[in-house]
Amino acid sequence: MNDAVVAFIGLGLIGGSIARGIKRETPETKIMAYMRTRSRLIEAKEDGIVDVILDGIGKELLECDLIFLCTPVEYNAEYLSKIQPFLKPGAIVTDVGSTKTDIHEAVIRLDMESCFVGGHPMAGSEKTGYENSTDHLLENAYYIITPTAKTTQDHTKRLVRIAEMIGSIPIVLDYHEHDFVTAAVSHLPHIVASSLVNLVKDSDSQQGLMKRLAAGGFKDITRIASSSPEMWEQICMTNQQNLSIILERYITSLNQILDQLNQKNGSYINQLFETSRNYRNTFSERTTGPIAPEYSFTVDMADEVGAISTLSVILASKGISIRNIGINHNREHGEGALRIAFYDKETMDHAWKQLESYHYELISN
Repeated sequence: MNDAVVAFIGLGLIGGSIARGIKRETPETKIMAYMRTRSRLIEAKEDGIVDVILDGIGKELLECDLIFLCTPVEYNAEYLSKIQPFLKPGAIVTDVGSTKTDIHEAVIRLDMESCFVGGHPMAGSEKTGYENSTDHLLENAYYIITPTAKTTQDHTKRLVRIAEMIGSIPIVLDYHEHDFVTAAVSHLPHIVASSLVNLVKDSDSQQGLMKRLAAGGFKDITRIASSSPEMWEQICMTNQQNLSIILERYITSLNQILDQLNQKNGSYINQLFETSRNYRNTFSERTTGPIAPEYSFTVDMADEVGAISTLSVILASKGISIRNIGINHNREHGEGALRIAFYDKETMDHAWKQLESYHYELISN
């Protein structure tokens, strides 16, 4: 990346984090950026991340060795035709979209396969925008790289090196396989979470007892239902075919469970929980996947006057920001009485150490 010129079309949470990571490792890299919200570009330039603010798509891109498309998935494909006239020989175009088939098909239509390498950094946050980007957001996160049929090994390796440089774990996949995998491990869970929340809403009594008791495990598995409806509409529509296949399989498995439950087949139900538990326990805790984790833990403490205030003062005195704090009324899974959520893992770990030094009994989620 030494002396390279890199452009970002869109500089939000992911684009901003990639740009910060590049500048951290190779400060001499010249970064250009364009987005509609100019105030964010000015902020990025003041931060020393962006060197050149672009007014639009134009001849300035002829300098670039690498161009990142970091707009919403439905717009990335549109920008391909706009930047095509301004690509110098050997330049690479990549994107960060969470679905790949749509943009790969656009690349084929535009005859840009030789210069395009798809990308999907599998990290995110409940906060959006450049102002919430960090140079470590993508550390230990999988960075899926999807070459085209005409992508050279050199181009693929260049993007792999960039992913490694910013601390990510690159995985090279065919774009069809990428979309099928993410349909199962990312897109379907959002549909399941949202449908489960709506099931409770539609099944609840006028007194709202289900809502009142919905805590602990229920809140954990449905947390992602709070995601952006607009973004997830785009994702589902651009990966409809794969999502339909996976959803049909899931419906079939639910019907099998229903059938066995109606037959009071206890051994089947036992096997269901045992196999899922064993498989779930093989998942790595060291890497982040497509669904942003919740950084939280619970505290087992007595309900005493000033107890929460004291805990809050301890954290505040150390400059620790709390995203959310609340009493855990439903603790059937062994949680503590107080749940505290943080914005990132670093803050959560810092808070854990501080409270541990004051001899609080802490329970990880």
